[in-house]
Amino acid sequence: MASLAKHTPRLVYRPFCLAIGYLFCEIIMIILGVESSCDETAAAVLVDGKLAANIINSQIEVHRRYGGVVPELASRHHLQNIYPVVETALGEAGVSLDDLDGLAVTQGPGLVGALLIGLSFVKAISLVKRIPYVGVDHLAGHLLSVFLGEEKPNFPFIALIASGGHSSIFLVRSHFDYQLLGRSRDDAAGEAFDKAAKLLGLPYPGGPEISRLAADGDPQAIAFPRAWLAPDSLDFSFSGVKTALANQVNNCRQGSGQALAIADLCASFQEAVAEVLVVKTLRAAERHAVENIVVAGGVAANPRLRALFAERCQGSGRALFLTPTQFCTDNAAMIALAGWHQFETRKTLCLDLDAYSRTPILA
Repeated sequence: MASLAKHTPRLVYRPFCLAIGYLFCEIIMIILGVESSCDETAAAVLVDGKLAANIINSQIEVHRRYGGVVPELASRHHLQNIYPVVETALGEAGVSLDDLDGLAVTQGPGLVGALLIGLSFVKAISLVKRIPYVGVDHLAGHLLSVFLGEEKPNFPFIALIASGGHSSIFLVRSHFDYQLLGRSRDDAAGEAFDKAAKLLGLPYPGGPEISRLAADGDPQAIAFPRAWLAPDSLDFSFSGVKTALANQVNNCRQGSGQALAIADLCASFQEAVAEVLVVKTLRAAERHAVENIVVAGGVAANPRLRALFAERCQGSGRALFLTPTQFCTDNAAMIALAGWHQFETRKTLCLDLDAYSRTPILA
């Protein structure tokens, strides 16, 4: 198979960081990205900044019987899947390890055991093949994932990351400059959807199930509360709407005479969560006089959230950039892209790099 690297200049490096890290002298051409922060084992290849392969092995079926991710099982399956996933990505891109100019791997946040599988794998390749690598923050990957789509925003932009573990608003001034404006004080949006689904007896993961059932429901059927918090707050709180849903379900099941209309409950709950996410994101854009809005993270694949953002952005005259749905959930393409930009600024890391469960971006 012809090597794509033959048509690009090879990387020139010199020893750095106790002779086990590398200082870059040329732009990186071919990047392998690896993601293993939770329950997806993923690998992607970027060639000249363009996505050549994106492989994801999901563990949803492994964890479904438990109603959520079991960390020990996640780590074991990452260990089992990481080599074939990387091998498949390289094959699809038409390159080999010898063609790679750089490696990018998720450093955190996430499940430490799961993160260490990907990090150790990349370190081993780096040491054996003498290929430089960088650690990428998972949230930085989400913030930049919109650039994997056809429509790309200009800086600065306001970005909402809505996922199972995070609901945060950022002012993004560059590929490396992120200012936290608001965050969840309790449950993240995706976590709230999963817990709501469990209350309703729906299978894991709950977000897609609630979205599917909500399509046949009335979003105004039940007036679930919206937690706006203080007038100037850009933080989120979804524990109240989750409690309201639990009370509604319990009243129905304890013989109140009111039927348990699953579709209406899902639609109303979804609307309550989506409205707060949209309003606070647009409030952040207005406060900082920013025209471009970006939506990323697993919950960003929710059709109602996307539609509501489109409606409100059109009404406010702001430009909306939605991350393509295939890059909303955890993937290695966004890690490879974020790593690409790190290499462009000649950042280097040593082999003593460690994983972290909490991101400094939210500090």
